[in-house]
Formats: sequence, structure tokens, C-alpha cells
Amino acid sequence: MSFLPDLGTLLTYSLACTVLFITPGPDMSLFLAKTMAGGRRAGMASMLGAMTGCCFHTLLAALGLSALLAASVTAFTVLKVVGALYLLWLAFDAVRNGSALNLKDDTKAEVSLTKTFLVGVGINLTNPKVVLFFVTFLPQFVHAGDPNASEKLVFLGLYFIALTAPMAAVMILGAEKVIALLRRRPKVMRAIDYSFAGLFSAFAVKILAASAR
Repeated sequence: MSFLPDLGTLLTYSLACTVLFITPGPDMSLFLAKTMAGGRRAGMASMLGAMTGCCFHTLLAALGLSALLAASVTAFTVLKVVGALYLLWLAFDAVRNGSALNLKDDTKAEVSLTKTFLVGVGINLTNPKVVLFFVTFLPQFVHAGDPNASEKLVFLGLYFIALTAPMAAVMILGAEKVIALLRRRPKVMRAIDYSFAGLFSAFAVKILAASAR
């Protein structure tokens, strides 16, 4: 079981994944919009599509990062520093601009579940922010000299999907309440933004401090 990170790292990673998931963005907007337009089955189809896209991103990012680590520990460390700076920018942007929940007021209609699934895959695969996030986020939880880094990167990526998929399903089942909460409670939205900013700033500072030693 060398691919398993230590318990402390896994708990910290789980917290980060949860905060990332509950921060409104393109994926959440897609799931909720499809649910309101085509019902829960459409919402689930879009979610499964997005998670399928995440599987591809996870494997590609993990393979690329593993190759980089094998080629140069220094280059991998530089990537982690760049990733830390990117996380700081995300934290700053969350406080400055806040989260975005964009929902179209579509009337309920019959929709093709296959097309909805493919829309979820397409939006996920063509979103450069998803690629950039996986490439800069996953390395923060792996040591540059770890001989089992490749297995851990794959595990962390797939763990993100396994952890967030059930939460997405619950959110889809309660779509109307979730939308009402996010739209009518701006203080909740800002609390999520500050939680996101605080957590990711802490990750960034930790890796920058470690690299400076």
C-alpha cells in the first residue's frame, strides 16, 4: 500500500477537496443548471460526465508529474513553488471577486441523458483551469524525493473524484434548496470564499517555507 499517503496528509487533502468542491464554480453551475432544466437524472448525467473528464485529467497530470519527478527533483520542486504561487492567486481572487454561480432560467424539458453526459465531459476536458489546477494542486501533497510519488499522485487524483462524487449527488438531489441557499444567503457565499482563501493560502505558505530552507 505504498501509494497511500500518511493519515495527516490524507485528512488535510480531504479538507482541501471538500472546500474546493463547495466553492461555487463552473462544475457546480453545470450540475445545478442541468438538474433544474432536465431533472435529477440530467443532473446526475452531467456530473458523471464531468467526473469522467476528471479521470482523464488525473491520469494525464499524474503521468506528466511523475515523468518530471523522474527527470529532475529540482524541476519538480520548482513546479511546486509555481503551484504555491498559483494557489495564492486563487485565494486572492476568491476574496476579491467571490464565487460565481451562473444558472440559466431554462424551463423544464426532456433532455438527452447521453448528450448531457457528453456536455459534462466536454466542458471538463476543454477547461484549461482544470488542467492547471490538477498540475499545481496534486504536487503539494507529495514530497519531491518520494519514490512512490507516481502511485500517490494517481491515488490522490482518483480519491478527489471518489470523495466529491457523492457530495455532488447529494447536491443534485437537493438542487432547489442549494440554489436558494447560495442565492439568498450572500454571507454563506462569502464564508465559503474566505474558507477557500484561508486554506489555500496556508498550503501555499507551507510549500514556500519548505522550499526556502
